[in-house]
Amino acid sequence: METRSRPGEREFSNGDVYSGQLRGTLPHGKGKYEWSDGIVYEGDWEEGKISGKGKLTWSSGAKYEGDFSGGYLHGYGTMTSPDGSVYSGAWRMNVRHGLGRREYCNSDAYDGSWKEGLQDGSGSYTWGNGNRFIGNWKKGKMSGRGVMSWGNGDLFNGFWLNGLRHGSGVYKYDDGGFYFGSWSRGLKDGTGVFYPAGSKHPSLKKWHRSFGYDDTGNFVLSHHDTSINLEELRSSRVMSRSLSEISGMTRHSERFLDENWTTSDPPRDYMSHGGGPVSKSARSVESEWHNRDKNPIVFEREYMQGVLIKERIMSSIDMSHKASPLNRPKEVTISACVSFLGGKWNYYLMLNLQLGIRYTVGKITPVPRREVRASDFSERARIMMYFPSDGSQYTPPHKSIDFAWKDYCPMVFRNLREMFKLDAADYMMSICGDDGLREISSPGKSGSIFYLSHDDRFVIKTLKRSELKVLLRMLPRYYEHVGDHENTLITKFFGVHRIKLKWGKKVRFVVMGNMFCTELKIHRRYDLKGSTQGRFTEKSKIREKTTMKDLDLAYEFHMDKLLREALFKQIFLDTAFLESLQILDYSLLLGLHFRAPEQLNDILEAPNEMSDQESDSVGSVEVSVPHEPSIPPKGLLLVTHEPNSVNTAPGPHIRGSTLRAFSVGEQEVDLILPGTARLRVQLGVNMPAQAHHKLRQDGEEPGTVELFEVYDVVVYMGIIDILQEYNMKKRMENTCKSVKYDPMTISAIEPKLYSKRFNDFLLRVFPEKA
Repeated sequence: METRSRPGEREFSNGDVYSGQLRGTLPHGKGKYEWSDGIVYEGDWEEGKISGKGKLTWSSGAKYEGDFSGGYLHGYGTMTSPDGSVYSGAWRMNVRHGLGRREYCNSDAYDGSWKEGLQDGSGSYTWGNGNRFIGNWKKGKMSGRGVMSWGNGDLFNGFWLNGLRHGSGVYKYDDGGFYFGSWSRGLKDGTGVFYPAGSKHPSLKKWHRSFGYDDTGNFVLSHHDTSINLEELRSSRVMSRSLSEISGMTRHSERFLDENWTTSDPPRDYMSHGGGPVSKSARSVESEWHNRDKNPIVFEREYMQGVLIKERIMSSIDMSHKASPLNRPKEVTISACVSFLGGKWNYYLMLNLQLGIRYTVGKITPVPRREVRASDFSERARIMMYFPSDGSQYTPPHKSIDFAWKDYCPMVFRNLREMFKLDAADYMMSICGDDGLREISSPGKSGSIFYLSHDDRFVIKTLKRSELKVLLRMLPRYYEHVGDHENTLITKFFGVHRIKLKWGKKVRFVVMGNMFCTELKIHRRYDLKGSTQGRFTEKSKIREKTTMKDLDLAYEFHMDKLLREALFKQIFLDTAFLESLQILDYSLLLGLHFRAPEQLNDILEAPNEMSDQESDSVGSVEVSVPHEPSIPPKGLLLVTHEPNSVNTAPGPHIRGSTLRAFSVGEQEVDLILPGTARLRVQLGVNMPAQAHHKLRQDGEEPGTVELFEVYDVVVYMGIIDILQEYNMKKRMENTCKSVKYDPMTISAIEPKLYSKRFNDFLLRVFPEKA
């Protein structure tokens, strides 16, 4: 209620005062408003709301000067906080959003893209001590491709996730040494090569191309894993670097202003760089180092969560003949129907695929959802469109070659995608976004081309005409099966398409969920059929991401009683379904994430066994940096499921209920990986087990060391390759091979026997606990 009124000025009963232009009784134009608690605004008004340009000052000393809209900080402006930090840039509805620069009170500065108040997009963060990160951000943390440089001259160029190194990268030391490899949540994880200072290493330009970009200049993400680097190089001159040399550059690198920042990344990596014990293999070559100046040694290493498990000594000359130390994929053997593709033609094919999927999903999504009918599976249920490069009334112009597009059973796959809880916009962005697709090597003999979406969520595979026919014939039964069994392990299909190029070539595709799309690193992967004839991989051909076979599997897995029961209940249902369709040659795709075991403690540095000098150096690091043990605690922990503590959104390979575990009173469970993550346990996803070595491996290469035999593992699995019928060709193969081999060891056997052998084999791989 007004107590005083005169033109241009009003004082209110609560103590607020306004002076300036009015329209009726509302502030409008230029004016100044003083709140009783000391806040003052001076600037533009529009019908009672702060809109336009102005200056807002708080009683705490904070002030903002810039654009306003509807009472919000909105547009471009500068905010000075009470502690002296300054942000100049774009705002949206009171939060930093767009391009801007923030200078913190501790002399840190971030310059780049913001989203909803957090660093998001491309940006540069510079610490007061000279350390600097340039690259991609997501929700306030370093995520994506980026380069981190430290004041002491070290540099890391690679991929990040949630503020930690995660994926492929190259680490350059100030003395000239390099490590090419992969990281998982900040820890070295996987195969890599260390080049000591003075050794000849591959061209960094060539390496950046191989891991970062495709032939068209698009980003090509490598892998999706991370941790913290606690285990550094165990040999050469780098080992002489003491902890005291690096403590200075870590001292202030964790002082982030926002509470959502991770406060642990750079120091933990470097604190372990110089202080750890030297492995036996490193000691054995240390004396040789000074005698091999003309041909210095390099080290091919395999890490598991920061623990060195294998090491092979090589000469730099030998390594220089390799195209890349990161085990680049072999060239894909392409079937005759697409053998004309390669180079830019392969790029055209990927672009055509993206254009077609964007068109189809955009066309079918607005159609009201309904139950599928028999006609939705018929030969008439197709969407067809011609895409000339110049564009048409219905299609946009594009930079590819002309092509005709056919989408099979669009309503069926639209319903399947919704059944799998995939958002249409997310699906299109994943496959059709600017980051594009990347080709991956084929693990089998089919000659198919495989593409992976940039976010690893979807696999796209070329089909033979015969496989397409099988898929379309089985589609009604498949639709019914996945509708009845939400926990099915069978491959999830999201779309089937065909591209016909202008000279008549036809290429068929199926889009599937990537079973290995997980935040944990997949250390080993197997394709298991239950047959033995030819089911092994030559050791010389095994690489970090090689998909191995039945005879290569040297483990059996022990699971919680209820988890195992749920697993085999579904496997029996799925194989019975495939048997009823006369399908064979399918396999269980098995992925294993290993946890570092307790047996490795004796080769790691205990936290309390540092020298006095090193202890002093550690003391100089900020107390906010947690000193974690050198290795995550042993074991995997099952706890009662808490939906608010884990991500319960279904992914491209995740669908169904949370599993129950006997060890937690038959309650739904989450899996805790100590020091890493909490994950929802579902069938085929995030399933904990203990892997036991069944036999020792003979004939290991000289210089290779296998350090342990028992592991805690997280298991991922699904049934794949379900498009082979027991047709005349397979019957003939069975007859011919049965003459030479035991009929029960070959793949091509009658479907009923195939499913029984498949199930029996898996029962041995996952035995009941004694």
